[in-house]
Amino acid sequence: MKAIVQDVYGSADVLHLRDIDQPTPARGEVLVRVHAAGADPGVWHMMTGVPYLMRVIGFGLRRPKVPVRGLALAGVVAATGPGVTRLKIGTEVFGTCRTGSFAEYAVAREDRLVGKPSSLSFEQAAALPVSALTALQAVRDHAGVKPGQHVLITGAGGGIGTFAVQLVKDRGATVTAVCGPAKADLVRSIGADHVTDYTREEIDAGGPRYDVIIDIAGNRPLSLLRRALTPDGTLVVTGGDRYDRPVLTGMSRTLGAPLESMFTRQRLRAFIARESTADYQALAQLAESGSLRPVIDSTYPLASAAEAIRRIAGGHATGKGIIAIS
Repeated sequence: MKAIVQDVYGSADVLHLRDIDQPTPARGEVLVRVHAAGADPGVWHMMTGVPYLMRVIGFGLRRPKVPVRGLALAGVVAATGPGVTRLKIGTEVFGTCRTGSFAEYAVAREDRLVGKPSSLSFEQAAALPVSALTALQAVRDHAGVKPGQHVLITGAGGGIGTFAVQLVKDRGATVTAVCGPAKADLVRSIGADHVTDYTREEIDAGGPRYDVIIDIAGNRPLSLLRRALTPDGTLVVTGGDRYDRPVLTGMSRTLGAPLESMFTRQRLRAFIARESTADYQALAQLAESGSLRPVIDSTYPLASAAEAIRRIAGGHATGKGIIAIS
């Protein structure tokens, strides 16, 4: 099969299209014929090995342990391993894989896949497993957004942000979206009540005012974000990728938020999304109901996967980048 493979850590130049052996599903796993894969900042981290802590904790010290890039996918079950009971050959699915999704075939655990909503294309479904999952857990679990609240979302025009805007609106809150001028019309079209152009105005200019801030952009200090919160407001930090800081990238804020929260009435939360079959099913239901619409920035053929990752690192994407494989 064809796949995007890397032998060493580095820039997008280390990614190459090659013919490799098709993987075989083990117990509790299925083989998926991949139709589309999601490109997200996590792919950049695995490609570069940044932050360096990733290498130490088991992703590969000198080179990636899993050479094929990509995590999120949508496709069709092509074969099943022993012990698989829920998914059948021919089932359309989305979720995450073990062997890398930038490939014609990938192996995934059965409990990391759910049925693809019939209302979504494979490309749209491939946008859900990482970005929409992160947005759902930020809005529902960590921010606990309630009807009538005023919520500010930074990075609102990106992969996670476009989902977060829609999920906050679905919970009956008022959304102020922070993005560049090129993305303003898009975020309004998906539900933002107000738009702040970060190139002209900083979010703390009017003093404390938001019940909840969901910070996805990751380029503001906690002190500035707190000034835009009400005295008992909630700040949720997620994403926060800093491509110019190889040691911690955005993790300094992730580590600092819980510590700082101990000394203030404001609730400061930081998290990394956890995979959840129940949450994938919740996202599928939201998509089927029309409450959640994936926003796709660009679709790339498998051979151009490196270009998709370069666009993510440049911060230019509006919504999700998708690799269309078949």
